[in-house]
Amino acid sequence: MADPRAEILRQAAQLFAQKGYVESSLNELAAAMNYSKGAIYNYFSSKQEIYDAIIIFTLTGLYETAAKAVSEADPPVERLRQFMMAHARFLADNYDCFVTMLVGFSGMANSGLKDDALALRDAHEGLLRRILQAGVADGSFREVSAAMTGRAVLSLLSWMVRWFKPGGGKSAEEVAQEYHDLLVRGLLA
Repeated sequence: MADPRAEILRQAAQLFAQKGYVESSLNELAAAMNYSKGAIYNYFSSKQEIYDAIIIFTLTGLYETAAKAVSEADPPVERLRQFMMAHARFLADNYDCFVTMLVGFSGMANSGLKDDALALRDAHEGLLRRILQAGVADGSFREVSAAMTGRAVLSLLSWMVRWFKPGGGKSAEEVAQEYHDLLVRGLLA
């Protein structure tokens, strides 16, 4: 195994997403990985530390993926699409981590890591708000609150984890494209 720490996080996210954090145990995680419980303790001191690390991994990856996808040279409507597609793609590629993060974000125990998680969340949301503000400023979007609209966009994208399953009917990017079209064009004929 090239990176045991990353594999522990991946396997733990799968377990937490399926059973929930409280119902999962390090014994189950160790058995699923053919590890001893002690081997897991070589990398993490507790189940809570694993949980917190999954949240930080997910928020870091989400922000970095979106930041790389958005090209400042493009108009705001296209940057919004790039952001939404990247968010959805990251969700699909890291589904179990995303489920674990959304369900457990408020359950982080380490206050320093929770501050880091909040900063990452704010950076991701800030990127989206700047796109929306640029669209209002150049007339691409009507006058809207970037904060409220940003929360709506993030809710559409993030909470699709409740019904979206990778490998199902539509891809996450197809869903994000439909959401983008709905936002940009509205419901009016």
